[in-house]
Amino acid sequence: MKRYAIIALLLLIFTGCANRNKIATKSNRPKSYNFVYVPMPTHLTSEEEQLRYMRSHYWDKFDFADSLFTTKADTVQMLRAYAAFLSNFVDPLDAAPIRALMQKASVSKPAFEYFVMLSEKLLHDPNSPLRSDELYIAVLEAQIASPHLDKYEKIAPEYDLRIASQNRIGHPANDFTYTLRSGLSRQMYRLDSEFVILYINNPGCPMCRDITAALKASPIINQLLGQGRLKILAIYPDEQLDEWHKHLGDFPKSWINGYDKGCHIDRAGLYDLRAIPALYLLDRNKKVLIKDSTSVADIEVVLQQML
Repeated sequence: MKRYAIIALLLLIFTGCANRNKIATKSNRPKSYNFVYVPMPTHLTSEEEQLRYMRSHYWDKFDFADSLFTTKADTVQMLRAYAAFLSNFVDPLDAAPIRALMQKASVSKPAFEYFVMLSEKLLHDPNSPLRSDELYIAVLEAQIASPHLDKYEKIAPEYDLRIASQNRIGHPANDFTYTLRSGLSRQMYRLDSEFVILYINNPGCPMCRDITAALKASPIINQLLGQGRLKILAIYPDEQLDEWHKHLGDFPKSWINGYDKGCHIDRAGLYDLRAIPALYLLDRNKKVLIKDSTSVADIEVVLQQML
């Protein structure tokens, strides 16, 4: 059910893309291209066998060599098909199927650029529920290695790759200095606890209010806070400190509430601030367990698993 909800949400997000596409199709598209789904072989009964098969064969009926498919394709249908592939058959921490897809798309520049566009919408757009730096890195690496792009066309993906490669799951998070209300400054790495929730936020934004409420209401988070095993570091990354001061009372005193003096995090590219709020779950050694999330529930699941 969750997978269908994700795909439905994506269709709403990209309705504008569909409308633009339909304008072109009515006037000059010879025949609409329909994505053909590969049937699951009946002799494959285990879930692992089915997943392995679909990771390798999901795109078998798609003609990457058709030089005209980008003018015939229904982009929303292609987004739906790609989203189903990601949701059902791709491990969020294993980009091998994405690398294989981009290799298939490399048959021509139009096909390659089309799948780069689809990947950007699904894996890189801050509003996409399937956003994933781990998977999108494979797309960026394919762009940088592609003979279809010149050195100027590779500048943007090279920058995006540098940002996406920061704070990867399983790797140490970037350290930074934060400033408290008192004016004292501290290093994030000096926090001594079993877990750290790094909460980058703009106080007062609707989603920030929702996440703050969810963190405050979480039994396991409050339990670990009370035991001293977890610390929450709420960071305001912008320059309008009047706004930050106005909302200081929104956060519990058990949290550490600071701001990024001089906006160093943004200027140094230490964290991706395109979409705020953002939650990171770190272990004692500041290794990233959850990256750039808005789901308190996901943090609760990981904490439960690690206790």
